[in-house]
Amino acid sequence: MSEDRVVTIDMLVEKILETDKQYDLSKIISAYEFAAKAHEGQFRSSGQPYIIHPLSVAEILLDLGMDTDTICAALLHDVVEDTEATSEQLQKRFGRDVAALVEGVTKLTKIPIFNKEQQQAENIRKIMLAMSQDIRVIIIKLCDRLHNMRTLEFRPEHKQRHTALETMNVYAPIAHRLGIKVVQEELEDLAFHYLDPYAYAEIEQQMGIKKEEREQFIASLIAAIRERLQTEHFEKDPSIEGRVKSIYGMYKKVFVQHKDIDQVYDKYAVRVIVSTIGECYNVLGIIHDMYRPLPNRFKDYIATPKANMYQSLHTTVLGREGIPFEVQIRTWDMHATAEYGIAAHWKYKEGIQGKDKMEQRLAWIRQMIEAQQTTDDVEEIVRMIKNDLSPEDIVVMTPKGDTVSLPVGATVVDFAYRIHTDVGHKMMGAKVDKKIVPLDYQLQTGQICEIMLSKDPSKGPNRAWLDIAKTNEAKSKIRSWFKRERREENILTGKGMLEKAFRHNRIHVPEEDLERFLADDLKRHNCTTLDDFYASIGYGGVSLMALIPRWKDQYSKQYDTKEEDSAPLPPIQPVHTQRSQIVLDDISDCAVKFAQCCNPLRGDDIVGFITRGHGISVHTTSCVNYRAMLARNIPEERERWVEIQWTDHSETAMQTSIEVVAEDRVGLVYDITAILMESRIPIIHSSSRILKNGNAIFTASIRIINKSQLTSTFELIRKVKGVLSVERANN
Repeated sequence: MSEDRVVTIDMLVEKILETDKQYDLSKIISAYEFAAKAHEGQFRSSGQPYIIHPLSVAEILLDLGMDTDTICAALLHDVVEDTEATSEQLQKRFGRDVAALVEGVTKLTKIPIFNKEQQQAENIRKIMLAMSQDIRVIIIKLCDRLHNMRTLEFRPEHKQRHTALETMNVYAPIAHRLGIKVVQEELEDLAFHYLDPYAYAEIEQQMGIKKEEREQFIASLIAAIRERLQTEHFEKDPSIEGRVKSIYGMYKKVFVQHKDIDQVYDKYAVRVIVSTIGECYNVLGIIHDMYRPLPNRFKDYIATPKANMYQSLHTTVLGREGIPFEVQIRTWDMHATAEYGIAAHWKYKEGIQGKDKMEQRLAWIRQMIEAQQTTDDVEEIVRMIKNDLSPEDIVVMTPKGDTVSLPVGATVVDFAYRIHTDVGHKMMGAKVDKKIVPLDYQLQTGQICEIMLSKDPSKGPNRAWLDIAKTNEAKSKIRSWFKRERREENILTGKGMLEKAFRHNRIHVPEEDLERFLADDLKRHNCTTLDDFYASIGYGGVSLMALIPRWKDQYSKQYDTKEEDSAPLPPIQPVHTQRSQIVLDDISDCAVKFAQCCNPLRGDDIVGFITRGHGISVHTTSCVNYRAMLARNIPEERERWVEIQWTDHSETAMQTSIEVVAEDRVGLVYDITAILMESRIPIIHSSSRILKNGNAIFTASIRIINKSQLTSTFELIRKVKGVLSVERANN
């Protein structure tokens, strides 16, 4: 865990004066004074004056080597959002660039959005659009998020989890794709700490064991390699340094590959930095002469750079003590890119030179924005970042030997569309390593993929490909084709899908009211008519799953209320009549509470108990208290139990408790909580402990809509490695 420092303007000025770069110090001090005055009287959750936050963000950006306007924008990045200051004032005083950077980072808090997920998605979409104009926007936002993560301990527990999950799914992947490793690794470690503190502590403890021995081991490797390289001729003396893998990096190796920490081969790494590419391969030969290379552990990222332009030679060798370690060999230019990524353009003159290289590095941003514009689902941008910017990439080759980088899990459909849009549209089959494979075949690194094309000029994609494709680039191109070529078909398909969704969810809107009922959605999705909206649904631009919950709520308010007002409420009858049943959600003149002894969920068989002065207490028919009453068979008690049932239209989440028993291992809690968060199930409280038999038990209080959702969640949890049982917990 990083310890946050209290940064002052004097410390920032001193650090600026120590750099060898030219900064407009007066402009930076003026920005600080403006921000300090605007934030006067504001405090952070830690109790510190708010101005410490923008100062800390500015210092992180200074360490990345960013320019004067970026430092000024960091100091001012919250004044428009959190104070009375305006963008016009910033532009007048600090110039158009600074004002634009601040505007790009500012959230959309004043725009009405339907839910938090859409708010998050709109904020991220706005930042992506801004960074396509000026990449410094996202660099500021990454450093802003980094400082917020460093001080996350002062936030409530549920906000810690939400922020950590967003950081892991959105901001760390963006830092990876921009190549800013120093920021990426710290964001991942900090997020991991809050998402699974138990696994974090366990790995930290295991890595802390024999720390001195590890440091001595790395020091001895560096000394031996340096001594050997001194016998060779280099343009300038190579730089040699060592490191131990980050905590989250170690977790991924242990969890994904199910290895013991001692089996992680790149736990230790030595980095050799030289002047030329030729010297890189020369050093590789020397290392293989000194130490025995392990089979299949050599990667040439110089000849085949990663998608974020990372270049280096990686080889894993066996030390004389029998301990494997990784050696990374790169030039100074490659090192600047590897550590600082896109920020090397500002930090080093020799970093990323020329407009062409900058354009190449930022091409993925334009692809993502273009892909997002083919869908009217605002939350698609978050899924794109999570899926398409995965730190793990595969490299597949064409028959001509060209390399194509794709996310892990990508199919031949993704490969075809990555080569060219028309190749994807006209694809009729594929061969991998000269063998015909199905279109949903998932590619692996090193394979050679050949796309077979149709000669039919009217050939186009299949709608089923939307489910096969993993990358949003491919999905957007498929949607675009259907949007352009099949409007009438899209309208019919979309109308049918909407009617089916309405029927399934018991939404019965009269035909004459439909356009009024959907008015907000037509406006949000830039649709002029109902046919436009049907077409958007038909080609996949609108996600019905995302809209249904709000439609059900809207329908309930507009239509169900009228029907309920005109219908008399059924009387409460004792259970012995066996005939009358009370519809629970229609009780308006009687207080209703859900018993904590059994935590009923929609879908459970339920029964009500008429309490003295507290309305009706709802229990499950399997509740131990209800069963005990039946066993006692006391008439006075039995008459106070009434039959009740659920209505169909309510989607109110209710609290229940779950209990998971599993084999104890690192990452267990993270895996379980990740499933709950991915399913958007709020966690109110959770805990875990070790049982006497060595297994672990995880309990959590959650809010869930119904028994069906709980059953589906249990099925997902049962698939987690080592889980022995999952059930509802009785209080």
